[in-house]
Formats: sequence, structure tokens, C-alpha cells
Amino acid sequence: MQADSDIPHPRKLLEQVVDRLRVKHYSLRTEKTYVDWIKRFIWFHGKRHPKEMSAPEVEAFLSHLAVERSVSASTQNQAKSALLFLYKEVLGIQLPWLDNVTQAKVPKRLPTVLTREEVQSVLARLDGTVWLIASLLYGSGMRIMECLRLRVKDVDFARHEILVREGKGFKDRVTMLPVSLVPPLKEHLVRVKVLHDEDLALGYGEVFMPMALDKKYPAAGKSWGWQYVFPSRNLSIDPYSGKTRRHHADEKVIQRAMKKAVLAAGIVKLATPHSLRHSFATHLLESGYDIRTVQELLGHSDVSTSMIYTHVLNKGGRGVVSPLDR
Repeated sequence: MQADSDIPHPRKLLEQVVDRLRVKHYSLRTEKTYVDWIKRFIWFHGKRHPKEMSAPEVEAFLSHLAVERSVSASTQNQAKSALLFLYKEVLGIQLPWLDNVTQAKVPKRLPTVLTREEVQSVLARLDGTVWLIASLLYGSGMRIMECLRLRVKDVDFARHEILVREGKGFKDRVTMLPVSLVPPLKEHLVRVKVLHDEDLALGYGEVFMPMALDKKYPAAGKSWGWQYVFPSRNLSIDPYSGKTRRHHADEKVIQRAMKKAVLAAGIVKLATPHSLRHSFATHLLESGYDIRTVQELLGHSDVSTSMIYTHVLNKGGRGVVSPLDR
């Protein structure tokens, strides 16, 4: 007779959610966000199990977020995505169209763009690795997490190219490596290689591998090519495997340094590291590059997404000169 302790217990709902997210290769950040929204949904309906609820309860929760909590449209969409994932991927329930949701208002905001002089002023107040990262954001148009997740093998010094792996929407793309950043980036990688060799000597040096490649290529995680270009200063425990590894640098460090530099430069705009990407696109358009080229470098699926930068050019976005200036 089989003992009760030998009988596998069914996985709890949130554990099933985490399992499914990892099977689908969602990031740890998305995993935490989705689990948090599902918890909020369950608490909102008095701890009822989602199987006992359906579209009306989902609509009520999403409407509550817009009406009572006054969340942004992106936040409401994030909650909606989490709940749709729960029902479709975990519970195997296809919800009907959520037609009765009160939609949060989508603000029509233009991106914060720095002038060329402001960018130079900000970069002049940064140094070391933070300066190099900020310079890459402005010089290549990468998002901050795309830059921090960059691997050594994806930097092509000969072709002055950077291969961005699994950008937004799990898409790869190629962007430029500024010629002026080649010498400092090479010097940076020499120091990173020394750090990696020290980790190997201590029995570490294995980096996180995407898409379970560590199973297919067990030794690749310790190879130089797979190491992060911008590794963390400290070793940490990987929440997935429990192994001690050196992850990539923390984006909060870059954000804090950027904020200080913007204030020190006397710039009143609410500029963040992402503003450097916006400035990259705008300055390319100002230099006469076509919108399709900018779209490809930014990794936008639709050119209409890139068109927003035409509205922040110096001449009103349509090349119109004010009659007062004439």
C-alpha cells in the first residue's frame, strides 16, 4: 500500500501559473507581475477560486482598476494580460470578448527628447561603466534591459554591429555600434574577462542561459562568449536554479546615476535612460535618415510607432517654419 507521503499533491494555482510562465519562457519580472495581478484579482472577489468565476468577474476587476484606482491604460492592460494568461494557459478556459470593461484613458504624450547639447552635458557628468552604458543607449538606440542583457558574442567590433537578442516581443535585430565606443568597450571587456577568470577559479563563472540551452550545451554557460557585457559587481543566487551566478548589472543603478546627471546638468526635463533612446531616434531623423531605417534600428513592428518622433523635431514635425521666423 502506497504511503500518503508518496502520493504527489496537486500543484497550487499560483505554482501552476509559475510553471506555465517558465514553460513559455517569460521573464522573471513578468512572472512576478502576473502572479501579483492574479493575487489581487482573487482578493478582490473575496478569495474565490478563479474557476468559480468568468468574464463578468474579470470585467468587474478591470473596471475597478480604471474607475476606482484610476490606473493608467498600460497598467490595466498588464492586469488584463495576466488574467487572460491565467484562464487560457493555466485553467484552459477561453474567456469571451471582454466588452463591458471600462477602459482606462490612454494619454497622448510625446516622448521626452534631449537636445544634442543636453545629451553631451548629461554624458559628461557620468563616468566608468555607467557612462559606457548611457553612451550605448544613445549611440545605438537600445532599451536599457536590451543593453544590460547583452552578451559578449553579440558585439561585432569588425562590422560595428550589435545583435540585440530577444528584444521586445522576443524579436532579434541588428543595430549600430558607434565607432567612438569601440576602444572604451574593448577596454571594459578586458576587465570583465579578468573578473570572469576569477569566478572560474573559484568554481563559479556560469551564466544564465536562455531557452534551456544549458541542457543542450552544458559547458556553454561558462564560456566567455556567453558572459554578460555588463555583469553585476556581486554574485547572487539564481531564483530558477538555485545556483550562485553573476547576473547582469542592475538597471536601478543606471537610472539613479542618470537622474543625478540630469539634475547636475540643470536640465528640467523628466529625462530617464529611455530618453536616450528617444533622443537617438529623433536626432537620426533630424540628420535626414528615413523613418524606415529608424524603425528597423529601434525594432518597432509598425512604422506608425516610430512616427511619433516626427512630432518632436525642431520644426513641428512637418518641416514647417514659423511665419514669425521668416
